[in-house]
Amino acid sequence: MATAARKATPKAKKTTTVRTKKKVTAAKIAAPAFTAKTAKEITASFCDAVGLTAKVASALAAANVNILAGTGYSASGLRRKATFTLIVDDLVKAERALEKIGADDIHESSVIMVEMANKVGALKRISKVIADAGIMIYYFYSTTSSGKTATCVIKTADDKKTIRLLSQS
Repeated sequence: MATAARKATPKAKKTTTVRTKKKVTAAKIAAPAFTAKTAKEITASFCDAVGLTAKVASALAAANVNILAGTGYSASGLRRKATFTLIVDDLVKAERALEKIGADDIHESSVIMVEMANKVGALKRISKVIADAGIMIYYFYSTTSSGKTATCVIKTADDKKTIRLLSQS
């Protein structure tokens, strides 16, 4: 028994060393690359109701508008309002479609769309570049596309400077 234990110990150390080397290699490969560009975002508010998300999605689909990114939320307990924030492929068609279904308020704003590898630490890297420059991030939302890439929408206090910094990183 004692001999078997001695033989197992060197193998365990060797396996541990191999795993450590793999982790180091994976960390080097996992450095996320990204591209940043400006985009226009449309925000619309509605009286909240059951089926509102389906109504908004149907109106945009009927207008042949593709939703590239978006969020929707309700504050019914407070104001009985729902807000949709969307990046679409056609702002004009989207605005018309949302007006037709009763949007109370519609406005556009400039945001940053960052395309990056869907890897652990990608958002950390981007947000650190922005924070290190002393730029406030007002909000962000993100999603993955194919599983290999992710899209992050960011609104900052200085979008132009942020894009310049991200392009240099």
